[in-house]
Amino acid sequence: MKRELGIARCGLACCLCSENAHCSGCNSGDCPDKGWCENRRCSIEKGVGHCFECAPDCRKGLLHKIKPYGFTLFVRRYGEAALLDCLERNERAGVVYHREGIYGDYDDFDDVEELIDFIRTGEKRK
Repeated sequence: MKRELGIARCGLACCLCSENAHCSGCNSGDCPDKGWCENRRCSIEKGVGHCFECAPDCRKGLLHKIKPYGFTLFVRRYGEAALLDCLERNERAGVVYHREGIYGDYDDFDDVEELIDFIRTGEKRK
């Protein structure tokens, strides 16, 4: 985990991303998605660093997907440091952020509350 990369504006975990080895995170000038990312553009226009600092019911851009939306809700409830701590603990326990392309263990959910519980515990409900 590259904790220093933190959480992207949309809630995705730049710190765990394996998509681009040369990317320095969402707020760097070298993010390969910076040209099309609606969440990056919107948060910059609004003067906020992350979507979790904005309207709680927004599902704009990548927030229509459960992983970034769940991560954003988690940060609103528990804080960014708590999310990073949980992600780091889960990674050490074998939870995979990207297994096949951009799909991993955090994508196996249809219910956002179950995802948040998984982030907190590292275990899926039975």
